[in-house]
Amino acid sequence: MQWLVFLLANAVTLPIVIGQIYHLPSDEVVSLMQRTFLVAGLGSFLQGWLGHRLPVPDGPAGTWLGVFAILGAEVAKQSVGGAYNTLQVLETGMITAGVMLLLFVVTGLTARMMSLFTPLVTGSYLLLLGLQLGGVFLQGMLGLSADQPHVDAVTAIVSIDVFVLILFLSIKGRGWVKNYAVFIGIILGCILYYALGKGSGMGADASIGMPQLFAWGAPRWDTGIVISSAIIALILVSNTIASIAAMKQVMPDSSGGEEEPDPKAVSRSGAVGGVIQLLSALFSTVGTVPLSSAVGFVRMTGQTKLRPFLIACILMAGVAFVPILIRLMALLPSPVAYASVMASFVNLVGVGLQSIAKDTLDQRRTYILGITLLIGSGSMILPASVFETMPSVFRYVFGNGLILGTIIAIVMEQIWKEKRKAVQ
Repeated sequence: MQWLVFLLANAVTLPIVIGQIYHLPSDEVVSLMQRTFLVAGLGSFLQGWLGHRLPVPDGPAGTWLGVFAILGAEVAKQSVGGAYNTLQVLETGMITAGVMLLLFVVTGLTARMMSLFTPLVTGSYLLLLGLQLGGVFLQGMLGLSADQPHVDAVTAIVSIDVFVLILFLSIKGRGWVKNYAVFIGIILGCILYYALGKGSGMGADASIGMPQLFAWGAPRWDTGIVISSAIIALILVSNTIASIAAMKQVMPDSSGGEEEPDPKAVSRSGAVGGVIQLLSALFSTVGTVPLSSAVGFVRMTGQTKLRPFLIACILMAGVAFVPILIRLMALLPSPVAYASVMASFVNLVGVGLQSIAKDTLDQRRTYILGITLLIGSGSMILPASVFETMPSVFRYVFGNGLILGTIIAIVMEQIWKEKRKAVQ
């Protein structure tokens, strides 16, 4: 039951956030939540059974959320039909990422790519991800949207309270209180939100059927998203490697030191991850990735056994077929969802800084980090009109500060090699 609550807490917010970004009707948000539970539960089970074989669940990837948010901003003023056209393009992107992950495994490139993601590259990527999505989350917490250009005071107060509460419980909490800080914050936030008369009752009357295939429509080809998704596949590999390495440090058979992940486990996980990306496109949901946050859960609860984890994954997938549970979770207000995700990203930024600080920030690393962050974050604040005349290939790369910055960091790390000190 602990694993089940943890899995649900990590999957329930992203569908609501995506629905808010794309202005989807409540029926579609509920259906998206249903499909997310199914894919995340099934994907986590496949990873634990056939992939890395560790209690590391799969959940909606922040990398994909960044791409969804960027393209969602471009269709904010369009009709729902325009939003679905973009979502169909994203289906193509997830299919591309899935195929690339499978090709990486078949060709043996997965192990070789491990060397590209140095601590500096990984840390830069995490910082850019936080910078990119921080604005999206903050707008949602303040109740801002295309229809609401001004701050909603009540919404802002509730969201900030949830954000502070989750951080407080994560730092000062003990035992299960600390472990379920996000879940407690969401529950109390929902109670306060509805008590203040802000709840809309979304999903109470929504119709729920069986999970649909290609619910957003057939995949739509776009060369730019295909190339961008190939780069995203590289980032997903990096995330998988980091999650496996972190979990092995808290397993009973680990010495506690920093271990290199088992290449075979990485390959198996990459292959299963490719299949899961294809399933994410098939069921029209956000692509998933192994969640590094599970390490803290395992460390707190001591739940290192694989069998309870696998049972919880099956139960989570089963929730997708229980309409009353889906309706209950669809009542989660989007500002509360934004606040809970924002709180979790505080740790993400911290992990990025720790990754960068593993080695001394000499002149070479300082210049690479500075160039990466300045160009990457600078690209994020440029108006979308700057890239409209570019071919789609360049528009998705140069218009996405996260991808652009990550490419810069990788290229500079490989070209500007660190000088080896001569042995005295």
